[in-house]
Amino acid sequence: MTRKAAAASPVGADGWWVYVVECRDGSLYTGIARDVAQRLAAHQDGTASKYTRARTPVSVVYREHTPSRSAALKREAEIKRLSRSRKLALVRQG
Repeated sequence: MTRKAAAASPVGADGWWVYVVECRDGSLYTGIARDVAQRLAAHQDGTASKYTRARTPVSVVYREHTPSRSAALKREAEIKRLSRSRKLALVRQG
């Protein structure tokens, strides 16, 4: 798996991305997307998730490329199970 902490995904990139955004209130939200930049725009518009709708603006603090949707969903679940301190350590590692 390739790990990156950039804000946008390459256009037309193969595979899926697992991403973590930091919300206005400092909370962290983890999700998956084919296009992280497009998904970020949806979060900013309040149309991506109920959780982030009331916590905009959000910013991407971590992203990780996976080869398939299945792999992305599994990695998303792993990250969601981490404690906040472990998630922040993951973000710092980039």
